[in-house]
Amino acid sequence: MPPRLEVSKNICYNPIIMAEEIKITKSMTIAEALKIKPQIAAVLMTKGMHCLGCVIAQGETIEQAADVHGLDIDELIKELNELKTI
Repeated sequence: MPPRLEVSKNICYNPIIMAEEIKITKSMTIAEALKIKPQIAAVLMTKGMHCLGCVIAQGETIEQAADVHGLDIDELIKELNELKTI
């Protein structure tokens, strides 16, 4: 099924196209980032962040998770943003 388009004030919004323009930031929660770019899950899992669907992911920022796992936040954010949006 094609993505649903929303029309508001003569502007057409395609959520998939819009997601490509949104950058992952260190202040986003893991859950927010996963909604924007679900394919980051594979990268986060390889970095030891296995609790992607748990309650902690709803409130923990990417920066907090990177700190807990001893990861360089700037390198992680760069890697996540380099992934293509599906």
